[in-house]
Amino acid sequence: MGVYWPLFVLIFYVISPIPYFIAKRVTYDSDATSSACRELAYFFTTGIVVSAFGFPVILARVAVIKWGACGLVLAGNAVIFLTIQGFFLVFGRGDDFSWEQW
Repeated sequence: MGVYWPLFVLIFYVISPIPYFIAKRVTYDSDATSSACRELAYFFTTGIVVSAFGFPVILARVAVIKWGACGLVLAGNAVIFLTIQGFFLVFGRGDDFSWEQW
């Protein structure tokens, strides 16, 4: 009988870019260095990412999952969130080469 509780981190993977998309759609000033909407989006995204790393630790602490599974989920979190960050660094600049053309 498998324990599928760690799969709930998939929800964090899906919702992590949503604040950035909303802030990018709402703020039209691309030349401004900072805006309140962008900063709030960064804050929410940071909270989502920290929650994704904290959730498996809490599950392992209350003995719902084993610590080995927690380590694997944390390693997977690092890979997925670094991939998401890399995607936005490469394709989120708004220059001629962007993912919006696809």
